[in-house]
Amino acid sequence: MSKVCDLTGKKVMVGNNVSHSKRKTKRTFLPNLFKKKFFLVETGEWISLKVSASGLRNINKKGVDAAVKEARVKGFMK
Repeated sequence: MSKVCDLTGKKVMVGNNVSHSKRKTKRTFLPNLFKKKFFLVETGEWISLKVSASGLRNINKKGVDAAVKEARVKGFMK
């Protein structure tokens, strides 16, 4: 399962763990993803999306149809 948000395009980032002695080791920062089902009113169908927490906030703010349409324009969804 790829860890990429369908609406915002957020994905895994790479960085460093830094100890007290400033020794650095590689680590990953994972996005906060959820699997959710949404009902699209325009098409009358259910879709399931992997959405980050900020993607859920966008859906609450704009609505599902507008958020999905915007994600398709930006190229995050097909």
